[in-house]
Amino acid sequence: MNEEKKLLSADEADKLLACADGTAALLFLHILRRGEFSLSAAARELQRSEAETALAADKLRRLGLLERVQSPLQSRETPEYTAQDIVGRATADTAFTDVVKEAEKALGRVLSSNDLRLLFGIYDHLGLPADVIMLLIHHCIEEYQERNGAGRLPAVRYIEKEGWHWAEREILTLDAAEEHIRREKEKRSEAERLKAMFQIRDRAFTASERRYIDEWLALGFSADALAVAYDRTVLNTGKLAWKYMDSIVRSWAERKLFTPAEIEAGDPRRAAAKPVGAEPVRSDSDKLRSMEKMLRHLQTKSGGREG
Repeated sequence: MNEEKKLLSADEADKLLACADGTAALLFLHILRRGEFSLSAAARELQRSEAETALAADKLRRLGLLERVQSPLQSRETPEYTAQDIVGRATADTAFTDVVKEAEKALGRVLSSNDLRLLFGIYDHLGLPADVIMLLIHHCIEEYQERNGAGRLPAVRYIEKEGWHWAEREILTLDAAEEHIRREKEKRSEAERLKAMFQIRDRAFTASERRYIDEWLALGFSADALAVAYDRTVLNTGKLAWKYMDSIVRSWAERKLFTPAEIEAGDPRRAAAKPVGAEPVRSDSDKLRSMEKMLRHLQTKSGGREG
């Protein structure tokens, strides 16, 4: 990258200031300095979690600040492989042939020429090993069926999209892939708990609702912690106000309050609902005045009897 491209323009500075996100600003400076974006490398250098770094990258992308600083992966463009390219490579590299066989077996059909091009792009362009791609295929099928119903099968384009996601996060070994899948299953389980808590029945989350949920879970909040935010949201607004709840959650993330115990100890705006029928809490001065009033009343009654 030349020196001219490394300069921060006034427009870019204004966008960074307006978004008021310190991690996004640091990430943009990191990318300008390095000339490319690697999620794991950026997270290590900025001392942030990969989830926080990924959210910051998404924000920069929405602001249009990643357009001039893109790594080959961020362009998300699969090369235009020809049939000869794919056949020639498959002949010399039997590992890709095994990937094709596994994909056709798992999807229950013969792959089209475009399917093969997308699958080959995951293998050749993204650099995912054959065993990792096979795990990717089965993970995508399981996730797709959980969202859309048993027996439904995803298109290869769906698998390719998740392949880009894995490549950007450098999920390039079986161990890394299995750990990623474990975390994703935990997130889906937490999301289902949240759906029950929000009393959302007989429908899936909308796209906007899913974005909120995914971002909150990616930041490191559990359903138990989000239940506290939900309680405060309903207490203060009378309903599930997603934007209001998001502001609460992000304020906690900025202060590193992620568990119910940390929130209870670190958030000065604690507001517990008063139990029905409970006596109002009175100060010591209120109690003293009440006792004095009672004494005067007794003295008055006593004086009346003596007379």
